[in-house]
Amino acid sequence: MSVSITFLGGLGEIGRNSAAIEIEGRIALIDCGLMFPEEDMLGVDLVFPDWSWLVERSDDVECVILTHGHEDHTGALAYFLRDVNVPVLGTRLTIELARARIDELGVEGDLRHVPVKKWVDQGPFRFQLIPVSHSVPDASAVALETPEGVIVHSGDFKLDPTPIDGVPTDLPAFATLGRRGVRLLMADSTNAERPGFEPSESSVGQPISDAIRDASGRVIAACFASHIHRIQQIAGAGIANGRKIAFFGRSMHRNTTIATDLKSLDIPQKSVVDIKDMDELPPEQQLLITTGSQGEPFAALSLMSQGQHKFVEVGEGDTVLISAKPIPGNERAVSKVISNLTRRGAKVVHGTNAPVHVSGHANRDELLTFLNLLRPQAFVPVHGEYRHLHAHAELARSMGVRHVDVLEDGDRVILNGKKTQVLRRAVPAGFVYLDGSSVGDVQSAVLRDRSHLADEGVVVVTVGIDHDTGEVVYGPDMDSHGLMDDPSAVLDKAADAVKEAIVEHASGRSDIGELQKTIRQAAGRVIRAETARRPVIVPVVMEL
Repeated sequence: MSVSITFLGGLGEIGRNSAAIEIEGRIALIDCGLMFPEEDMLGVDLVFPDWSWLVERSDDVECVILTHGHEDHTGALAYFLRDVNVPVLGTRLTIELARARIDELGVEGDLRHVPVKKWVDQGPFRFQLIPVSHSVPDASAVALETPEGVIVHSGDFKLDPTPIDGVPTDLPAFATLGRRGVRLLMADSTNAERPGFEPSESSVGQPISDAIRDASGRVIAACFASHIHRIQQIAGAGIANGRKIAFFGRSMHRNTTIATDLKSLDIPQKSVVDIKDMDELPPEQQLLITTGSQGEPFAALSLMSQGQHKFVEVGEGDTVLISAKPIPGNERAVSKVISNLTRRGAKVVHGTNAPVHVSGHANRDELLTFLNLLRPQAFVPVHGEYRHLHAHAELARSMGVRHVDVLEDGDRVILNGKKTQVLRRAVPAGFVYLDGSSVGDVQSAVLRDRSHLADEGVVVVTVGIDHDTGEVVYGPDMDSHGLMDDPSAVLDKAADAVKEAIVEHASGRSDIGELQKTIRQAAGRVIRAETARRPVIVPVVMEL
């Protein structure tokens, strides 16, 4: 009886991690993550996997299994459950972080805590969550017993010898699976190109403490709201240096509250104050922990860098600590925030000028160790851009793995006896865009329009026409956005051309649509000739 795994996201990009495993006609989804928009995705807030294939087979979907609580693995879950509402299983913190987002959307979910290292049965799926060290507590890999043998999905992991929570990647458990025999391994590829071992999370504790100790005034620290281990270290360093802590940013408040309740985060309540009360303390006793490490436009740190935050005004004497690495595609946004903060007089400490960040993903030698423990018959690299997947595949081949395939979103691997087959483009796997202002999908055509508007600009032509004679009694009034620094001369020429075209337009009194077309063509010709640009021309015709 064959077993298949279909990849809906996470293969070729950082984010949207999601894979569907099918056994006996039933489907379990491993993770359901989002991706943050790239710079050319104008007006888009979030990017999801395309799960239309699963909606069509919604009666066959058994459950969702989560590996850990990061947004790139759980962030789209609430929207998926809105379409296909099935049980969700994961470790305690992972489930509670996911629950908070699901509740925000008003979706009723069946979320279940699963103990680690215990075999769990859900329909035809028998699986076990195995602890791994990552940048969020309660992270796990998934091992599944199937008719085709054991399948392992690593989730995100590293081999951290001194993790903050004292829970290392459970190498003995993986070694046991390796001795038993692993039919297929899917493993995190993010750092497959980086040699050696990634430093321990605990290694950033002293540099963070030094940065806070050396700060003469207020400290503002930014990191991922789900990076509970990093928040623990930042808060601990602040308390040790005599500072009170204020959290701000909605996701930061939500996640720290959940982690504290579950005892995954240990910060004395007497050391925490409300952001509105922080000004009562001298600057040298203040530590603000916030979101916005990725340069997100409306996150707290971005607003502060622009002088638009309602509680915090950054200036001389402030130290800003950015304890995160930009996700690919966010580099320019993060650089802009750093520049703006520096321009406002703050000292900015970040991963490029100080060792205040380490990755939560395994480097090349760690991946080799992992492959050596599991010795899979077949291997598919997951989680990463194509170059990361390719580099990880080369490592597997060097270890003598018999069947190695680099897949992309929409591809499927089929295990059937001794055969391992790959079906390319088995299901649709394009980006699904979410516009948060309308909480609805954004189609590709809309995205292209937004991109065009940003690249070429827009010109609005307003004309008043006498209802009876068709003569121009107002305008043409020309207004441009994003065309050029001083468009007045070009717009004057375009206005003359529009007026002349209207006079020549014989049916002006009867066909507004044709008149708008004439205006668009006349203005477009002049603007293209003068600027070599093709802005969107919006004709507004008023009958007076």
